[in-house]
Amino acid sequence: MATGKGLENWKAKKWLNIYTPELFGKNTIGEMPINDEKNAPGRMIKVSMSWITNNPMHSFMVVGLKINSVNGNAAHTQLKYLEQTFSYLHSFVKRHGSVIYTIDKLTDKNNSGIIIKLIATTNTRITTKKRMAIRKELSNFLKEHVQSTDKETVIKEMVDGSIQKEAIKKVSNITPLTRLEIKRVEL
Repeated sequence: MATGKGLENWKAKKWLNIYTPELFGKNTIGEMPINDEKNAPGRMIKVSMSWITNNPMHSFMVVGLKINSVNGNAAHTQLKYLEQTFSYLHSFVKRHGSVIYTIDKLTDKNNSGIIIKLIATTNTRITTKKRMAIRKELSNFLKEHVQSTDKETVIKEMVDGSIQKEAIKKVSNITPLTRLEIKRVEL
């Protein structure tokens, strides 16, 4: 059995319950040991979205949460980023197909900054002009959509896939896309 200073330090730790942001319903997602409450704010926690939503379809989505306050034994978090895993995204990239990446720095209706990175794939190779047209159309669509709503609504729509469906419809007149996924969203 372990004895000594290490065991005493471990027993002296306090356990905090980690809560998701209000955007995801303030649910408990886990526990974390700390020595002092002052050390907890600022810590980053990486969690699978399926733990938060209880939906196995979201298992390839990772959420970065930052602890912003501690009340008693409750650690409250805020959303810092949302991303898809690399292996999931690149399973869509096929031979003889094209991949289009976009990066957009946008502001919502409350003037809060948000960076959205998309990945789009096609079945066939497309010309550079079509790639540029798709990028431009996607950027314009995202800019209009994000400026008319707030960050929380945008994040919810990205998680349920409604923004991706609308964007695919906008781009379908240029060339058909096989997949459009959110690569990363930074707040």
